[in-house]
Amino acid sequence: MTAIEIFSILFSGSLLAGLIGALSGLGGGLIIVPLLVFGIHADIHYAIGTSLIAVIATSSGAASAYVREGFSNVRVGLLLETGTTFGAILGVIIGSHLPGSALHLAFGLVLLYSAIASLYGNGLPAFDLPPDKLATFFKLDGQYPIAKGYKAYHVQNVPLGYFIILIAGLLSGALGIGSGALKVLALDKAMKLPFKVSTTTSNFMIGVTAAASAGLYLHLGYIDPILTLPVLIGVTLGSLCGARILPRMKTDLLRKLFILLIVIIAIQMIYTGIF
Repeated sequence: MTAIEIFSILFSGSLLAGLIGALSGLGGGLIIVPLLVFGIHADIHYAIGTSLIAVIATSSGAASAYVREGFSNVRVGLLLETGTTFGAILGVIIGSHLPGSALHLAFGLVLLYSAIASLYGNGLPAFDLPPDKLATFFKLDGQYPIAKGYKAYHVQNVPLGYFIILIAGLLSGALGIGSGALKVLALDKAMKLPFKVSTTTSNFMIGVTAAASAGLYLHLGYIDPILTLPVLIGVTLGSLCGARILPRMKTDLLRKLFILLIVIIAIQMIYTGIF
């Protein structure tokens, strides 16, 4: 392939990755890594390094718009970042002593179960729930924009959400993968944030998590500017487009997109764990 063909493939794929990452709260790694490995036959280490930079760009591009528009719950994001960071440190330690296949399989099964639960369990709307004492103490409750102004909501089950986030960080550190899927599930299912708030707050968080890992990959020399440039431009533009689209998207459609993506991740993890 010529340089122009490679640039075109990376740019167009990254544009899609940024768009989906911004809408789902998962980052763009789900598309970026296969795009680099199978599309242009890049080494997996360079693919992961480039993907981490892409995740930072997705988070930065979309999160600034989401915070400005009032979707992201910054206080929740900052609190949970302590859990995912501590979990990532534990994950690195545990991952060096346990077989990766078992961790991949467990992660895939958890995500598959979560997808089924998300599909069939709608639960009580977040704005109908009573205040939670711990959430009130940390001032985590918030509001988000709707068609006719703003809708207030109460954050629930802070310890459970923190535990899930810690596990997400642990798996991220142990497997070297993004944990956006579990972050959104923790925010949506455990802490009962409205789904748009869950995805946007996850977007706010993933950039911080990815930055720590990206520094290590940069130190090891696995971030190639030639690969990174078109990816960076594509995901940034895609994430900004996603930030504009999300306020107008119906929540049910957004949830179905998220479920589809975590099913894909789950199948990939289970396949890796078995084979």
